[in-house]
Amino acid sequence: MHKTSAWPLALIYAGLIFYASLYPFSDWRYQGIVPWAFLSSPLPKYWTSFDVVVNVLGYMPLGFLLVLSALRSGRIRYTIALMTLLAGVLSLTMESLQSYIPVRVPSNIDLALNTLGAWLGALIAWAMEKLGVIDRWSNFRTRWFVADARGGLVLLAMWPLALLFPAAVPFGLGQVLERLEAALVDVLQDTPFLDWLPVRDIELQPLVPGVELVCVMLGVLIPCLLGFCIIRSAARRTLFLLMVFALGVGATALSAALSYGPEHVLEWFSVPVKAGLVTALVLAILMLWVPMRVSAALVLLALGIYLSLLNQAPTSPYFAQTLATWEQGRFIRFHGLAQWLGWFWPYATLLYVLTRVGGRGPKN
Repeated sequence: MHKTSAWPLALIYAGLIFYASLYPFSDWRYQGIVPWAFLSSPLPKYWTSFDVVVNVLGYMPLGFLLVLSALRSGRIRYTIALMTLLAGVLSLTMESLQSYIPVRVPSNIDLALNTLGAWLGALIAWAMEKLGVIDRWSNFRTRWFVADARGGLVLLAMWPLALLFPAAVPFGLGQVLERLEAALVDVLQDTPFLDWLPVRDIELQPLVPGVELVCVMLGVLIPCLLGFCIIRSAARRTLFLLMVFALGVGATALSAALSYGPEHVLEWFSVPVKAGLVTALVLAILMLWVPMRVSAALVLLALGIYLSLLNQAPTSPYFAQTLATWEQGRFIRFHGLAQWLGWFWPYATLLYVLTRVGGRGPKN
């Protein structure tokens, strides 16, 4: 039996499917038909290759992760059939619930394609197991990471995805104060509790270049230190931090290209950003030999400074307007899901690292 990262990743991906299937979560109503009526409906006359590909590919990772989770946990009998059935039940549930949302259309073709995608993903995981790929990954993980690295690995896997939603400050995740204030005002509007909200004496001010440099530096340094919490060897930490920098820059460039247009792929790469990246690289190299418990403490310190600085700055109206203009950008943000991931990633990291500092994790 193994504590595998595939289980939490499968749950997270199932949550992503739930979000995407039932978005925008509004105008729910009973439309006079049973939720499963779509199963016997005629096949749709109009469909595109894009719809087919999206419905198949959308469920492939779920089937893959479910079977991988079962194989890594020692549950082998009927794995492909059971996990494909589980994914099919999820798809059936989502399609049935869509009948209560006027802007969504349940489809028997979507259900079939979703189940096919889950089955293909399950076959890939099973084939990788038979070819020994899973065992090689297990050996690799044992060599590189501590035994209880599951939570850290999941957070590190989520970090590049969180960067896909363009941030007002490059690598600036967790900037939620202004949005929380606006959301609270909307909720408490026309109630006496609105007067209880604290009022700032001055408006949030844009970050000066020096503070932007610090935010960029910490935004890249935090995932490096998070990795140092679960990686023992300094040599492996070196390879890991180079991967973090490559993934971070690549995800940010991809986000800019999809959100603002290919001609703006490196427009975010300003002087403060360059200086912040170089500073983060130097500091990460200097911390390669820091013990894991100390790395966790440094993550907490860095997160405190990072979130404090970011949440003292507003998001400009121009930034919000630009995000709404690029169709590919709306697709890559997946109905705002990447934005939610970008908001919550630092706080989830904070909770995880607190458990490592206060728990019985490795100290060296």
